[in-house]
Amino acid sequence: MKVMSTSCICPVLMCLCFVQRCYGASHQSSIKVTRNQTKHAAVETEVHHRPKRGWVWNQFFVLEEHLGPDPQYVGKLHSNSDKGDGSVKYILTGEGAGRIFIIDDTTGDIHATTSLDREQKSQYVLHAQAIDRWTNEALEPESEFIIKVQDINDNAPEFSDGPFVVTVPEMSDVGVIRTALPNMDREAREHYSVVIQAKDMAGQVGGLSGSTTVNITLTDVNDNPPRFPQRHYQLYVPESAQVGTAVGKIKAIDADTGLNADIKYLIVNGDGAEIFDIATDGDNREGIISLKKPLNYEKKKHYTLNIEGRNPHVDDRFSHLELFKDYTTLKVIVGDVDESPLFTLPSYIMDVYENSKIGTLVGLVTAHDPDSANSLVRYVIEYSEVEDQYFNIDANTGAIRTEKVLDREEMPWYSITVTAAEAENPSLLSNATVDIRVLDVNDNAPELAQEYDVVVCENAKEGKIIETIRAVDQDDSANGPRFHFSLGDDLLINPNFTIQNNEDNTASVVITRQRKFTHRAKKVYYLPVVISDGGNPLLISTSTLTISVCSCEIDGQIQTCHADAFLSSAGLSTGALIAILLCVIILLVIVVLFVTLRRSRKEPLKVSEEDIRENIVTYDDEGGGEQDTEAFDITALRNPSAAEDFKYRRDVRPEVFQTSRHQILPSFDSINIQDCIKLRLAEANLDTSGPPYDSLQTYAFEGHRSEAGTVSPIDSLTTNSDKDFNDLDDWAPAFQKLAELYGEIESERTT
Repeated sequence: MKVMSTSCICPVLMCLCFVQRCYGASHQSSIKVTRNQTKHAAVETEVHHRPKRGWVWNQFFVLEEHLGPDPQYVGKLHSNSDKGDGSVKYILTGEGAGRIFIIDDTTGDIHATTSLDREQKSQYVLHAQAIDRWTNEALEPESEFIIKVQDINDNAPEFSDGPFVVTVPEMSDVGVIRTALPNMDREAREHYSVVIQAKDMAGQVGGLSGSTTVNITLTDVNDNPPRFPQRHYQLYVPESAQVGTAVGKIKAIDADTGLNADIKYLIVNGDGAEIFDIATDGDNREGIISLKKPLNYEKKKHYTLNIEGRNPHVDDRFSHLELFKDYTTLKVIVGDVDESPLFTLPSYIMDVYENSKIGTLVGLVTAHDPDSANSLVRYVIEYSEVEDQYFNIDANTGAIRTEKVLDREEMPWYSITVTAAEAENPSLLSNATVDIRVLDVNDNAPELAQEYDVVVCENAKEGKIIETIRAVDQDDSANGPRFHFSLGDDLLINPNFTIQNNEDNTASVVITRQRKFTHRAKKVYYLPVVISDGGNPLLISTSTLTISVCSCEIDGQIQTCHADAFLSSAGLSTGALIAILLCVIILLVIVVLFVTLRRSRKEPLKVSEEDIRENIVTYDDEGGGEQDTEAFDITALRNPSAAEDFKYRRDVRPEVFQTSRHQILPSFDSINIQDCIKLRLAEANLDTSGPPYDSLQTYAFEGHRSEAGTVSPIDSLTTNSDKDFNDLDDWAPAFQKLAELYGEIESERTT
């Protein structure tokens, strides 16, 4: 078999397609092409030989959505090698072969077993082959062909994004979707629903259609002005309303929405334009009326306000319709309130001289009842419990007078609070602050600013300034400064020092004598200084400067001065001071010796028979008591010769004497207390007769007679006795252990 060239088979395929279009898929059939067939062009210039092949087929077509009971016939494959004896076997492979498309392997007929949908898949590519049924040898090479699915009108038109939501401004012009009515008003109707249908096949019979809904919303434009529901309003405001607070609300209605419904409120005129103010609440679109100035019912009982409400955002397209603002009238009625008394001034400042007599008038405060009743007013000064009362006030007239004598130097200002209340209604009250200034009088004489320690050197020359002094005055500037300094009357003739005024409230102490000063001749000079102030009346005081004569270096540095000056001022010489110090030292030594002897004195132990608790004596050492004078023989440590004698224990005499010691004792001249102690320590360590000598002490004194009688020996604990030991519990605390011990023995014996 030879394959036909593409240029020759294309006209044939076009003809077949046209025939199939005309007669339908039911008239499709295979096309047999004889071997060695030649195609000639309309204007043939040369002969074309197609490749030899035994079987051919063109493109097949099949209708979609086949609903018949039998498989739909697609076409037929046929080979020139097929003699009709059934020896040729046709094989179909590719997309949908054996599942969607089946072939009769003997006849080559192709059928579609299922209903196809062109919208899902429009064509299928398959491969066909003819083989010898008995030998399975290929009679024809495998060839490819296409089965196209033909479309039928099985899908109605659809709106993919429906339903649609459209917004159109009201009063809009003609658009794609036209309005059926002119000047559609959003305020009359805002929402519309339009159903749109689409048909295929140009609306012919048998065509399909689809529909969708378009929801149209008319958006707002500013085509409506604000309107007040009423032309006249009335508002009641009590005269006690606070300035700045809201006293009422007013609201206009605008049919528009959003920014188009915003309203701005203004007070355009009226007799209350200066008393009231109006502001716009953007959230609620209300006009908030507030108070700019306080109200007074007694002065004016009502006000009239003309209020305007306008749109701040005006659309010029609709400005020809009407004015976008409206007016209304608000009448404000002032309510009468029983008010607190009012002071003529919010605060007062008064003056009073210090040292004025008690009861002196300081000033007057006045308050009145602002109500038409004009009730009487009572006054009182508010004092705390711990505050001193320097002033009082007349409850009827408000006259403030002094309660105590005032001193400007202690307190120059006083601040008091005066309360005014109605006599008929004391709960209605008001307060006013009264500041009282205490005026100064010249009642304090000037004095030196400090205690001056004036020194003059022995080698000081005439005219030298040795000190500059300054004065102070507790009075104020009118009665204090402009001080004048001078000497006392007794020093006006030939003084050693003089005073020079510096005209700045200071004065200089100047030497006037040419002779030298010596501290041996005279150590201290006393200079009285007279100081006067500039007040009225003039006050004078006298202060004394102490001038000490000192030994100085050439450069003026002081060598000795203050000690001698102190002694001279005290009237004592150096020798007298030394004698006093020696007497004090001797007295201290005597006191120390007396205390030492008092402590070293040993008194005998006295035990009172009346109070057995005094028998318990506390010792700081382990000595033998008051009468054991040999408990600590310190002379053995201090006297080297006495240390040579060996001393045995006095409580127990050892049976075997110690062997003699062969230590070489140091000589008397070279011995010291440290070596002696070391020597005795070594002897005690070598003693085999018992513990060290001073480990046990013998007490020779056993005390006076005891109320308990003779103390039985230790072994008496094991003997039977009829003695009752219950009285031991009544003894002193020192015998408590003994009482417990005998009490246990008694209990064992009875059991």
